[in-house]
Formats: sequence, structure tokens, C-alpha cells
Amino acid sequence: MPYKKPQKKIKKKKNQPEQPTFVRVRLPRENQFLGIVKQRLGSSRMSVACSDGKTRICRIPGRLKRSLWVRENNIVMIEPWELDNTKGDVIYKYNPTQMEWLKKQGHLKKLSEFDEF
Repeated sequence: MPYKKPQKKIKKKKNQPEQPTFVRVRLPRENQFLGIVKQRLGSSRMSVACSDGKTRICRIPGRLKRSLWVRENNIVMIEPWELDNTKGDVIYKYNPTQMEWLKKQGHLKKLSEFDEF
């Protein structure tokens, strides 16, 4: 008969009261805008509706390509190019808890004015 290792018993966690969660949110600095991804165009490019009212063609820089997965209707932070204001780079993608915090604080009101839900 083959030897069987003894199995570890998994302990169930008791219901503990929830701790208040703290959310760290990266806010746009000068020359950076919040935006909603409207359409993915391929080859790491996408159409983004920005908080300043413009629609830009944004790309994901090479250093973030493998770590940043962006889908439609995601909220992202972009930085426009210095030479061409109609294009930009995606700097950061917000997760759902950060998006809730941004909505509560009123940072997404500018986006909802230009967006049709």
C-alpha cells in the first residue's frame, strides 16, 4: 500500500465584525485627466472620453502593457501628449472600490456630463 500523508484540517473562520476599509485613490495632477474608455481600437489603443470634454485616442505605454488590462467603461487616468492634444497615454486604471470613492467625492461629475449612460 502506498503511504498517504495526513491531511491538514482547515479551520473555519468565525464571523468577525467588519473593519472599516481605507481606500487609497490616486488623483489626477496637473495636465492629467480622468476618463472613461469608450472603445478599444486594438494594438493597445483605445478611445477615451476625458473629463475636459474631449475624446482622445490613448495608448498603454510599454512599461504597463502586461500589467494593465483595460476594458470598455473602465475609469482611467490619462496624460495628454505635449505635441498632440488629441492623443494621450493611459497612466492608471481605477478598481471598483476606488471608483465608488471617486463617485462619493464628486470627481466623476465632470465625466457624467459628457457621458450618455
